[in-house]
Amino acid sequence: MSASARLGLWAQETAKEGGIRLGLGLLWLLHWLPLPLLAALARGTGALLYRLAGPRRRVGLRNLELCFPAMPLAERQALLKQHFQWLTQSLLDRAVLWWAPAARIQGLIQVEGDIALAERVWREEGRATMWLCPHFVGLDVAGAAILLCQKQPGASIYQTQSHPLLDRLMKQGRLRFGDAEIFPRQDSIKPLLRAIKVGRGFFNLPDMDFGMQDAAFVPFFGVPAATLLAPSRMSRMLNMVVQPVIAELLPGGRGWKVNFLPPLAGFPTPDAEADTLALNRFIEGEILKKPAQYLWVHKRFKTRPPGEAGLY
Repeated sequence: MSASARLGLWAQETAKEGGIRLGLGLLWLLHWLPLPLLAALARGTGALLYRLAGPRRRVGLRNLELCFPAMPLAERQALLKQHFQWLTQSLLDRAVLWWAPAARIQGLIQVEGDIALAERVWREEGRATMWLCPHFVGLDVAGAAILLCQKQPGASIYQTQSHPLLDRLMKQGRLRFGDAEIFPRQDSIKPLLRAIKVGRGFFNLPDMDFGMQDAAFVPFFGVPAATLLAPSRMSRMLNMVVQPVIAELLPGGRGWKVNFLPPLAGFPTPDAEADTLALNRFIEGEILKKPAQYLWVHKRFKTRPPGEAGLY
């Protein structure tokens, strides 16, 4: 590589580093603002991102077309515009979740449902709990609520970030409340299994496309989707109670609602694929209650059956 090429590469990396640090600095400043002001900022910024983020906009529209083929295009576009505003609000809310005092955050969370389930089943039955948290935009709020509002220690898997500072902040943000451990996705699963066996609840995200490892093609809104079999297999192997936890962003910056739902009935069974289909149908039902808050910009149908053309 020539000296000029090396200089150009250095300049690009320096600019990228500076941009990341500037963005994180601005995010830190935002945590001082009241949530209604952040929500107002998200409405305008989300509308702008809908226009500028062309690749993600196209992914979202494609997902909505696949999942709701009978919905007119204009309705799908309107739904995705709402989604971009909610998604932007969730990113701005992360400033509060990462840096605001715990008392402020706890005061913004409305908890519904059986929040004491994990502690009770461990104390009375010696069984750990799997908290199933689908990818609604309030996912980070669900994690905070689990650590702030109930007593059972937690564990989760996280995706290592390429930038060291961002990776450190994400880990700190997710570990700052309560008693929790997080394990890199690329590492061995054995430390996680040991943590569950001593009573840590497992914060599990069941609805992303991670390829075909430990997965099967199971319908999601009628479209075959590579879906992890791990929720069924792990909960059966470890005799876990499986409790869905659904987070919702409330309009106007009024805070967040986190619902600790009853355990899934008859889950798991010896048939992991049937369990996974039942779980997908459960998630579909939750999405229909608040479709604009589901993560439509993820390539949920990226992995395809052999011989089938890509959908994006």
